[in-house]
Amino acid sequence: MKPVRDRMTNPTWEQLVAQCYQQNIQLTSNGYFQQNSPGVQTYPIYGICATEVEVDILTGQKVIHRVDIIEDVGDSMSPLVDIGQTEGAFVMGIGYYTIEQCIFDPQGRLRSNRTWNYRVPGMMDIPVNYRIKFPQNNPNPVGILKSKAVGEPPCCLSISVPLAIRKAMASAREEADPTQPKWVPFDETTSTDFTFRQSLNHHKQYVI
Repeated sequence: MKPVRDRMTNPTWEQLVAQCYQQNIQLTSNGYFQQNSPGVQTYPIYGICATEVEVDILTGQKVIHRVDIIEDVGDSMSPLVDIGQTEGAFVMGIGYYTIEQCIFDPQGRLRSNRTWNYRVPGMMDIPVNYRIKFPQNNPNPVGILKSKAVGEPPCCLSISVPLAIRKAMASAREEADPTQPKWVPFDETTSTDFTFRQSLNHHKQYVI
């Protein structure tokens, strides 16, 4: 980028990047290392999340009203990019835990093999109120420019969504039939139909 910058007159960072892009200059960098390479160290990544979910027990549908995330990214090199990465990873986890299902027929053939029947998150699955913050003055001494990985770790926090759904289901199950256990096993995706089936709904409960 330096030769391009030298030919420009006090360019801003955005102008410099745009000019380099127009000239097909490589704007990314990568490297490779082995686990036993000198100076390579592991580091922990922390995160905390609070999720508010409303569940319609009569249909099994949900609305994620609010999500608050504090994600450990070290000293972020690009906060806006890292916020986008955190948002995307969390929504990917929402899909994994509450929408996406691998369905097989009795012969073992995968039936949910296309987007017509293998559903992924859409706009209406994104939290209505989405708040993400990064701790300040939090350098990672062994990371690149004191940063930490942020692409996949926030996906782990998405488990808060099915936990919140199952908390609502437990309340509904207890009210519908106190003799049944409140909690159901995590043996499949907490999907709309699963939520409906496991909430112990019965039409006799809704007769006036």
